[in-house]
Amino acid sequence: MPFFSTRGRTPRLAPELGDADLGKLLKRLLSASRLSMAGETEICVAQIAQVLEQDSQNTDRRAHRLSVLAEFLAESHLPGAWAKWEPRNARALALQAWSELERGRGNGRMTDAAATWKACLLAAELDPADPSPWVVMLGIARLERYAEREVFAVWNEIVARDRWNREAYLSMLAHLSPQEAGSLAQVLEFVGTLRTRMPANAPCASVELAAHVMQYHSAVARGGTEALLARNHWNGEGAAQFLDRALATWPSPAFFSHAAAVADLNLLAYALTAAGGPREAAPVFDAIGGKVTSWPWRVDGDPVLAFETARSKAR
Repeated sequence: MPFFSTRGRTPRLAPELGDADLGKLLKRLLSASRLSMAGETEICVAQIAQVLEQDSQNTDRRAHRLSVLAEFLAESHLPGAWAKWEPRNARALALQAWSELERGRGNGRMTDAAATWKACLLAAELDPADPSPWVVMLGIARLERYAEREVFAVWNEIVARDRWNREAYLSMLAHLSPQEAGSLAQVLEFVGTLRTRMPANAPCASVELAAHVMQYHSAVARGGTEALLARNHWNGEGAAQFLDRALATWPSPAFFSHAAAVADLNLLAYALTAAGGPREAAPVFDAIGGKVTSWPWRVDGDPVLAFETARSKAR
């Protein structure tokens, strides 16, 4: 798998992770935005459409590409232009809706949640098997604080199409957290249920680790004695056992096959460092190469600098 290459180890933010075609597209889009060339909109839209239609049956890869492009193009006119030109193209509608969601997250609320929701429903009608429009609706429901019955109705639609959808599980984890609409007890119940049913190498395998990182960050954020003792979270039986299992399997090139595997490895490297075992993280950093994800490293400042500091300690 290309994202386990030993080359290119200079740390850099890599939203495309191991997706070379997506990485090339992001570079072209960035160059086009800087040059502001006439006629570039049509070319860029065609390139976006081409990448999203590659491996059309691989919903995991397409979801990864949609999520990355949506964040990258949140302030761009391109998603809207594509949807205007092809109003019944499921990919165009999904990208526009996801971009609107990302913009809404940045602003704290959606510009027109009802219109974006309607676009998602049309995308879902045009491609009934695709979970992506429903993933966007789950994000809208969280951001706009929709009723629980609506949140869970959307959740059921997602898992009916993609049992282990990574983005959906992480989104639901955040929804159930004390920071949003839930509690620590709900988080623990959600993770516990998932643990008993999920394959160890499922695309959503990092949900339990994400829950531990969230609890660790909450302790640090409270300050005082709790912040000083936050590292003790990783000595708890559940957290320690999880780190041991993940360290034994996740860095293997043959273990994961989903598109966001490098993001999960970044999370594991961060957790091992936070737990006070930087040397144990060495094989994880080797598997990552230099592909840095913004979260969770940004919690400690500049993500690339935080990553490089942790990697140096591991070595």
